[in-house]
Amino acid sequence: MPEASQISFSHREIVETLLKRQGIYEGIWGLFVKFALNASNIGPSQTEVLPAAIVGVVEIGLQKFDHESNIAVDAAKVNPRLMEAAKK
Repeated sequence: MPEASQISFSHREIVETLLKRQGIYEGIWGLFVKFALNASNIGPSQTEVLPAAIVGVVEIGLQKFDHESNIAVDAAKVNPRLMEAAKK
């Protein structure tokens, strides 16, 4: 089997992994992404340009949500405290 050159994760998988990494066991948490927006004129030559938006990803993290969704999960379900006790 060839070596993978790219591995992708769902939003939910990212949230679950971050909850476990941060030791969060309670509450509904979801993914947030902070963007930076800049503008520039771009084109194939100096006489053929178009205004363009450039969007950069500044931060990726967790924030509290009121309801579960495809980007928000209940920490008690995906990272129960029982797992922590079993490790000791």
